[in-house]
Amino acid sequence: MTKEVHFLPDDVKITVDDNENLLAAAAAAGVYIHAYCGGDGVCGKCKCKIEQGEAGVSGPPADKDGFRLACQTTVKGDLVVSVPEVVSKDGRALKRKPKTTRAISARSMSELVGSWQLDPPVEKRFVKLTPPSIDDNTPDLQRLLGEISKGCRDCAEPTYDHPQLLQELPATLREADWQVTVIMLRGKRSEEPDRIIAVESGDTSDRLYGLAVDIGTTTISGLLLDLNSGKVMAEASAYNEQIRFGEDVISRIIYAQKPGGLEDLQEQVVRTINKVIENVCQQVIISPSDISYIMAAGNTVMSQLLLAINPKYLREAPYVPTCSQMPLTRAAAIGVYAHPSVRLFLYPSIASYIGGDIVAGVHACQMHKSPALTLFIDIGTNGEIVVGNRDWMACAACSAGPAFEGGGIRHGMRANTGAIENFHIHPETLDPMIVTIDRTKPAGICGSGLISIVSELLEAGVIDQQGKFNRRLDHPRIREGYDGYEYVLAWAGDSLIGEDIVITEVDLDNLTRAKGAMYAGYQTLLESVGMTFNDLERVILAGNFGAYIDLERAICIGLLPDIDREKFYYLGNASLTGCQISLNDINRFRDRVEVRKLMTNMELSENPQFMNHYMAALFLPHTDMDQFPTVREKLPS
Repeated sequence: MTKEVHFLPDDVKITVDDNENLLAAAAAAGVYIHAYCGGDGVCGKCKCKIEQGEAGVSGPPADKDGFRLACQTTVKGDLVVSVPEVVSKDGRALKRKPKTTRAISARSMSELVGSWQLDPPVEKRFVKLTPPSIDDNTPDLQRLLGEISKGCRDCAEPTYDHPQLLQELPATLREADWQVTVIMLRGKRSEEPDRIIAVESGDTSDRLYGLAVDIGTTTISGLLLDLNSGKVMAEASAYNEQIRFGEDVISRIIYAQKPGGLEDLQEQVVRTINKVIENVCQQVIISPSDISYIMAAGNTVMSQLLLAINPKYLREAPYVPTCSQMPLTRAAAIGVYAHPSVRLFLYPSIASYIGGDIVAGVHACQMHKSPALTLFIDIGTNGEIVVGNRDWMACAACSAGPAFEGGGIRHGMRANTGAIENFHIHPETLDPMIVTIDRTKPAGICGSGLISIVSELLEAGVIDQQGKFNRRLDHPRIREGYDGYEYVLAWAGDSLIGEDIVITEVDLDNLTRAKGAMYAGYQTLLESVGMTFNDLERVILAGNFGAYIDLERAICIGLLPDIDREKFYYLGNASLTGCQISLNDINRFRDRVEVRKLMTNMELSENPQFMNHYMAALFLPHTDMDQFPTVREKLPS
């Protein structure tokens, strides 16, 4: 349930979820409240007064004047909140215009992903067989197939999958008193017959589960689905344990060439998938053997490593994958916890750096069915881009580096407890407003926090468009460090790590390079098909990172194009969504073939214009400010 919070004297309103933290709500609304402990309640600076409405308080009660700490207050109903003005040392009230902030709208998910039927690619069918006799000595398999085919005139007779099924069938039928549940895989195409992959004793048809898995370079996420109802039963994620061999795919490709390296990498990714499986199964108290199908997607390197396929040639020109369509694999054969018969399906890849995760995302948002010219973006260590519609699609990958995931940043970290996720700066006092994940003392900076910090410093004139600090500013938080000039976000005594948390010029340079690679990628791909940003009708941002990006700030630093904000959509973990849809609906699942046929890969590294666009983008937001008219209006003259 949502509530409205009205902040005074800024006269700004924002709609938030019930029980939202008031400090986080203010930051999301663009309202500045001096707060530098991240929401831990120890700095005592984030004072506000509830003028109307109901709020929950977890910290000290309001003082005699009615002021309380915003970070210790939660939204219980519609609120009117007064925020005291910031006062200068000489007693002047310092005004600050509220910032325009904007989350990338998910709007109605059905607008992007559409609907689907409950018709999964695997089914369980309970059958009661007539036992054989002297008068009816039909072979066991034919007896089973005949019972399954009853009442289906036009259906092709099912096939069976593996000799092992025949080895186990006689004993299973007799021990179950001829009452069994058949697990059947639907045909990959509508004209193909179904396949029997297992026979279980008794009626187990009420236990039909599927697992959707996104095999990310950094994180592996899973959804457990009840395929009888389509309901999501549980979800879990875990850091990909391959990280110990390198944070990016290139490092892992190199490690795979060492003796035993490929086996190590496969073992670690399987171990992580099993952690996810154990977690979701514990949540609903089922056995991994109750999972009847695993639908997975990952980039091309992750997919090949999962199947222990050497990725060596993915990074050598002409950058050729071993295959685009991965074989349907018995999960147990590679060590994944599941029923011995369970198949693991991997979404097909397009090229070395356009993998099944992107195909699954494009499949999920139905670009292949829409006439709207769409730019699909997945921001991560490797940024993947797709442009097109139902008639054609072009795709490309560019190496953004790990900055958006906290890599290459002095105090960068993943989006965990204590990570600075939102930031405002007062334009006159230059003091910070810091909001951290889980409202603890700050421990570092995650990707969304990094974008917030850089855009705020840029608009306040603390840094210039080259990412250099303004040396003329006399402020204790702006100082020279061993990496050049820096801004102190949190002093050691206010941080969780016991040292000053800073943003440095080296950090700014790494972010500028990362966002420059992404923007140059969009520009080069569009240019290669004779189009510009103005031709776009939609921009869809995929990936968990997008959930926390403030659209205005991402445009301010030049990560996203400065176009009509209503054209932007957020899809979330599109890879996982694609797997979820395919697990529920076999007809949507079969559509993936059309997606793959439409997509044509372009190698940006071979395009001479890419480097020109990249060099032009190494500026905040860009060297050509005509491309960023709304940002030009906000920056100091």
